[in-house]
Amino acid sequence: MILLLVAAGAAVGAPLRYLTDRAVQSRYETTFPWGTLIVNVAGSALLGFLAALPAGEGMMALLGSGFCGALSTYSTFGYETLRLIQTGARLVAVLNVVAGIAAGLAAAGCGALLAHLVAG
Repeated sequence: MILLLVAAGAAVGAPLRYLTDRAVQSRYETTFPWGTLIVNVAGSALLGFLAALPAGEGMMALLGSGFCGALSTYSTFGYETLRLIQTGARLVAVLNVVAGIAAGLAAAGCGALLAHLVAG
């Protein structure tokens, strides 16, 4: 049952990640991978929120491992950073790493704080 919940969450998270990335990148013609940053920050915020709640195993499987795992994408972050370095955009690559890590950690912390405030 848990495996089905993870798969169901991923079935929603992966297409949402792809569509969000394409929408953002088509809107802003820039070297910086804004779409990946946005989905990674959103996934970090939601996972921070869920982790701070007394969510059950099923909820964490569906939303945490499934949805957030498929929505956020470390592999694309790594690939895009490497591609930036290979094309000579080293400063943008460094900014991508710093922004991705800092914003992801901050978003997870804000999500957890929000959960604590909501749960009272």
